[in-house]
Amino acid sequence: MSTHAATAPAALPSESSTSSCAGKALVVGIAGIVLTIIGLFISGGKTVAFSWLTGMTFWTAIAIGMLMLVMIHHILDSSWSVVLRRQYEHGLAAFPWLALLFVPLVVVSWMGDHDLLWKWMNPNYDLGSGHTVGHDPLYVKKASFLNLPMFTAMTALCFIVWIWLSARLRKASFTQDADGDLKWTFMNRKTAAFGLILGATTLTLASIYWVKSLDYHWFSTMFGVWFFANCARGALSVGVLMLLWLYARGDLKGVLNTNHLHSAGMLVFAFTVFWAYITFSQYFLIWNANIPEETFWYNLREITKAGEPSQWKYVGMFLLFGHFLLPFLYLLSYKNKIVHSRIKPICIWILFVIAVDMIYNIAPAVKDYVTGEPLPFLSMNLLWTATSIVGIGGVCLWAYLKSFTTTKLIPIRDPRINECLTHHE
Repeated sequence: MSTHAATAPAALPSESSTSSCAGKALVVGIAGIVLTIIGLFISGGKTVAFSWLTGMTFWTAIAIGMLMLVMIHHILDSSWSVVLRRQYEHGLAAFPWLALLFVPLVVVSWMGDHDLLWKWMNPNYDLGSGHTVGHDPLYVKKASFLNLPMFTAMTALCFIVWIWLSARLRKASFTQDADGDLKWTFMNRKTAAFGLILGATTLTLASIYWVKSLDYHWFSTMFGVWFFANCARGALSVGVLMLLWLYARGDLKGVLNTNHLHSAGMLVFAFTVFWAYITFSQYFLIWNANIPEETFWYNLREITKAGEPSQWKYVGMFLLFGHFLLPFLYLLSYKNKIVHSRIKPICIWILFVIAVDMIYNIAPAVKDYVTGEPLPFLSMNLLWTATSIVGIGGVCLWAYLKSFTTTKLIPIRDPRINECLTHHE
């Protein structure tokens, strides 16, 4: 393991230009949040709450993906990803703000609107034909897990774990820039050893509590893995966009090479196939077993009560081709992974489709008051989802940019930095 310091330029990034970008990101974030709040008076609390949950899940998934990839980097002692790892470390600064932005959903749940999002929080919620949640045998079996105090405690625990792991990883990496001590590398390796277990457990808990339990009758053993696939793929796409932005600014000239992009592109390709495998397996097993407690989840997203195809069926077909087939075929090309003008649009596309995937998994839980069917995809709910994603995303970008100027552009004294700068396939 090389212990030589990097010889490439690694001064602190330009604070003035970065601060300007950070200010603009915060303005965009606040504007998105204000527009979402306005939506409360137009579409009502339930619709906006689901939109806010979608935005929170989308950006938290990307932050979790960054955390998991940083720990995978350390546990595998990877060299090529050292420069990319530094951008993820800055991205982890968003976790405290994500925790703060999630608070309204918890507060509303405690203030009386127990079934605003998660109907199992209200034991008197009418499931139809006079049956209530409190008398539902399936809920009774899950009541020790699905209850408001446990939901609050597990959500708080997830954010505490993510923030704590991020703080340990960031502190060790940033401190090593100053003293070059190898103990920080070994400390992060130890953190990754138990952190990957904690990360996998908490991301699964979060996906089950926040998303899967919206239809608590549904069963799926693959949901946490599906969520992780989107976490990793989203983080990789954001990471590539970060590198391209820094290269265009001139910060990474002489640092970033085509082999870095090729390695990142291969991982994006790998997680494209992984997402497809998990998603197909979940659908196929549920379709093959044909158990009503499982199939209803897809029925809500495919047909109306009259037996006609719903808008959500076409969204599902869009995910099949847009989430898998298009990126799969596109990323087969070597040039599409290394040419800046080619890899950038596919990363943006992947982030867009991940957002649609989150909407597909969350929004159909909002039912029309008259028909009892899921609200159509093309509704006001989609507008508030967009403002939520923009608002929360602006705050996350602001947190990243504020952290960006606090340390060196690259980890100049990381023992793998020279191998990273000379990375070849």
